[in-house]
Amino acid sequence: MSRICQITGKKPITGHRVSHSNIKTKRRFLPNLQVKRFFIPEEDRWVTLKVSSKAIRIINRIGIKAALKNAEAKGHLKA
Repeated sequence: MSRICQITGKKPITGHRVSHSNIKTKRRFLPNLQVKRFFIPEEDRWVTLKVSSKAIRIINRIGIKAALKNAEAKGHLKA
């Protein structure tokens, strides 16, 4: 499974690991992903999503139904 948030579309980015002597080597910054279940009361069912901590805050703010609709519109979620 890929390390991509299903709501926000966040994915790993690259950068440098910098040593004390300022030597730079490549590294990856991974998003803080959690596998979490959400209940959709309109459909009376549970959905399991791989979401970032930021996406959990978005879902708490606007609701799971609106978050899923926005993610589908942006192409982050496959229906």
